[in-house]
Amino acid sequence: MSLFEKIFNYQIVSRLDESGVFATTSQERIWLQSMLADPAATEAFTPSTLDKLRLMLADDEPLEVDGSLREKAGIPASPVYHPLLRILRPILRSRSGICMSYRMRNGRVHERISGFPYKLEFSMVKKEWSLLWYNRRHRALMSTKLTNIATITEEEFSSEKTAKFTQRILGILESRKEQGIIEIMPVYNGELSRILYAFSCFEKEVEYVQDVDTYRITLTFQADECEYVLSKIRFLGKRVKVVQGSRLISRMKETIGKALARYEED
Repeated sequence: MSLFEKIFNYQIVSRLDESGVFATTSQERIWLQSMLADPAATEAFTPSTLDKLRLMLADDEPLEVDGSLREKAGIPASPVYHPLLRILRPILRSRSGICMSYRMRNGRVHERISGFPYKLEFSMVKKEWSLLWYNRRHRALMSTKLTNIATITEEEFSSEKTAKFTQRILGILESRKEQGIIEIMPVYNGELSRILYAFSCFEKEVEYVQDVDTYRITLTFQADECEYVLSKIRFLGKRVKVVQGSRLISRMKETIGKALARYEED
């Protein structure tokens, strides 16, 4: 594609965005049609929205698998939609408070706890949703799995309370942040996009040091995400090296020491 074609396409997309029009491809429409056939669609969408989407896709050809694709030794798929999502999303949009009852890991149930919801999080590893919220009673930021929430209702908060709780949450998250600098070995500079993709879910800055022909990635992450960062670093192997971040370096040395100990001679 030439430069003029790219500029022309960009102008078209910009005008579509300004007019509120969203362009879809045939592949995207087929994917959406297949998704609507899933049993979870009846829970994820309201009946009116579901009927509207199906009507819009009525003229599209369905995806024909015809038995040519077969999955072997597959793990039973767990549902990625939770019924509480439909209740929580409007509450989050309106910046309201919540009153909920939830279970702890030890089985203890906390009844009618008042709090302020901040955001929903989905774990790609565990395939489960969690709610990040501020507990007014304990003045602490908590993460609760949606499967552990028994009941939840909306509470009206003033704009002053909303602003106060939001600032407290941001302050707590800022205090939990850690940083580490990952250096890409020059021989693997060609794999920069792949390496950046491995860290795509983290806040990062990329710097190119011309004198040594090296890319340096500064990662910013929450303290409880350290082990997940380490798993990504181990996955990339000899392509990268941790050059700053005492906790990351210490854990990598510990991992290497344990690995080498397995091959020591008696």
